[in-house]
Parts: sequence; structure tokens; C-alpha cells
Amino acid sequence: MTTSLRDLAASLRCGEVTAVEQVEELAERLSGLTGTEHGFSHLALEQAHEQAERADMVTTAQRGRLHGLLIPVKDLSNVRGMPTTFGSVHRTRRAEATDTVPQAFLDAGAIIPGKSSAAELGLMIYTEPPGLAAPDNPLWPGHTPAGSSGGAAVLVARGILPAAHASDGGGSIRVPAAACGVVGFKPSAPRLAAQGFITRTLDDTAFLHRLSPEPGRRRIGVLTQPLFAGSPVDDVHLRAVDAAAATLREAGHDVVEVHPYPSAEETFDAFTTIFTAKLVGLPGPAEDLVGWLRAHGRAISSNRLAAADRHADHLGRHLAGYWGVDALLTPMTTTDPPAIGHFALLRPAENFLEQTRWSPWGSLFNMTGHAAVSVPWPVPGRPPVGVHLGSLTLSDAALLSLARELHE
Repeated sequence: MTTSLRDLAASLRCGEVTAVEQVEELAERLSGLTGTEHGFSHLALEQAHEQAERADMVTTAQRGRLHGLLIPVKDLSNVRGMPTTFGSVHRTRRAEATDTVPQAFLDAGAIIPGKSSAAELGLMIYTEPPGLAAPDNPLWPGHTPAGSSGGAAVLVARGILPAAHASDGGGSIRVPAAACGVVGFKPSAPRLAAQGFITRTLDDTAFLHRLSPEPGRRRIGVLTQPLFAGSPVDDVHLRAVDAAAATLREAGHDVVEVHPYPSAEETFDAFTTIFTAKLVGLPGPAEDLVGWLRAHGRAISSNRLAAADRHADHLGRHLAGYWGVDALLTPMTTTDPPAIGHFALLRPAENFLEQTRWSPWGSLFNMTGHAAVSVPWPVPGRPPVGVHLGSLTLSDAALLSLARELHE
């Protein structure tokens, strides 16, 4: 699949390619693959074929901008008639209505061929849904594709589809993209969660988000010290960031080294407070990680939550002034993807800390609400590593334009 989504969408709208052909090609690509390999938690090919037949009968003038494109939906969102697992066989139910985001895809003419595997309730940086297939990393067999949008990253990285819906509440789009060598963009959004996509290219991302280039000379801070948890950073990830910084400098940008800000610990405490406060009403056992996070949330006072919200409200402006840069360049993770089961074998408190050690930069941009993106940086003789750009002053389009200078 080398055609851009923009070109493919144009071909589908004018009838050069049919939606039925897209579904049939997907079926061929999936032939012989298991759930562990393809990243779907639920396949709806028959339903997609029927939808494609109807789509091909629509007149050209009535076709939406996503007409005929196949976009799988992360299995935390409801699509009417499909099961929603919420990342666990124990939470699965059949959806009676379609949520707002997938409905927007359908309204624009897209076809939803199924649901992609997700971490339980989107709460983990790995994708090992209880009672369901844990997707395998196409670049690192036996290792996690990360999470919580692990299935989406596998679908794109394995070349099954060019793009997949994903969501990001603390790195859940960007970390899987980094682990699987593809592009993950978190658009700007009120904290914490953002809806987006994992894609092959930044051009595909720009098309899906309807963003036009905003080039310009920028000031970029390079931060390679872990921000929210002490952890060594593997040399290959440091070298990738150094090379990316050199590329941006050669392109005419002002690139400077920066260091962690003094209140970073307070920011992570505020993130944990806001994150877990949303979980107080969740059902389920008390002894697993979800139960541990829920217990943390139930212990939070209204005053503490209000203080965390105030911290987040001022964080973006504070950091833009403190660092004096437009964007921050960091590694996406401290190491290559660990083996499947690595995190789940740990006790809940250590599990949560270990996840933070693996990606101690990503959740900063969920707190500020600004856009951030992970792009694959090539490394000779091995899979690429993700380098991470987050906006401090830039629009989503300007950040993508900056990232394109790395991805190209």
C-alpha cells in the first residue's frame, strides 16, 4: 500500500476504485492471520461488504470525503451491532448505538470493518486484554506493540490497512506508533484524552485531520532526561533524538538543549490524580491494576482534584515561558518494546511505575492539551525508534509540518 489516503479517497469518490474491492483486498490480506497477528478484536467483513455494496451505489455527488475508506475503530468505542470489549472479555457487550467519533466516520462515507484490540479501558501502555488475544508486535515478535491502541498500531505496521482510529489519554496513540515503527499523532484536545489515528505517513495524518501545512522557522527544545520517572534511556534512542535534532538544525530551526522543569513531579501527581479520579465508579476486582487505580481515585479529595486541574490549566503557558521554545523533542520511549507479559507480571504499584519509566514524556501533552506526535526514526540494521515532538506554542498543523521534516 503505497498510495496516499488522499489519492485513494479521490479514486474511491470518482469510482476508479470501488469500496467492495477495498473490502475484498482486506479479506485477502487477513487470510491466514490470527487475532494475535492482525490486531483486530472483532472482524465485521460481511457487514463491511454489505456497506461497501451500498456505498458503491451512491452517486458521485453524494459521496463524502472518506467514501469507501476502511477505518477500524478502537475497541473502546461503540459501533452499533458490534461487540465492544473495552479491552476485556469480562466487560464485553453488544453496542446498541454508535458513538460520536465512529459515527462521524460513517457520515463521511467510511466503512468500519471491525474493532482493533485495546488495553483494558485504555488504562495501560501495553495491550493484553483479559480473556482476549494479545496482539504481537510485527517488528519485535513476542514483544508488546504497546498500548492502549496496540491493535491499531499492529494493523498499520503489518500493512493490513493504511490508518486506524486510536485514542490517547497519556500516550496511547504515540507509544504504540513508536513501538511498531509507524506514525502516531495526538491532536490538541482538552485534557486528558484525544481522538486520532495511527497512520503510515504524516500526509495520511494531515488528510484525516484536515490539516494544511504551516511551515516556519521554529525554536525547539531537546530533552532526553526522563521527565516523570527516573530511568536510563537506551543509547539507540538517545542517538535517534540527537540525529533528529541535527536534521532540524540543518533545516534552519533554532535547536537548544533543555532540562526537566522544577515542578515536573507535581505535574505527574496532577496527571495521576485527574486520570484516576475518572475511575471511581468502575466495577471489577480490587486486586488487579484497574482496581488499584480505582482505589487511588477513590482516595482523592475534591480539593486535591481541584488543585490538579488548576495545575493543568496553567501548565502549557508556564512551560512555554520556562523553556522558551515552540516545541519539545524527546525520545518516545526509554527502551525498545519489552516482552509481552513484562508489565502484567508486576504488582500494580510497580506496574504503573514501570509503565511511566518506559515513556516518561508522553503524558505531559495530555496535561497541557497540546498536540504531540511520534514519528519513526530509521536505525540501520534494526527496526526504527520513535522520536517525539510536542507542541508548546504551535498549532496542530504547524507541529505536523515540523514533524514532516523528520519523517521525510
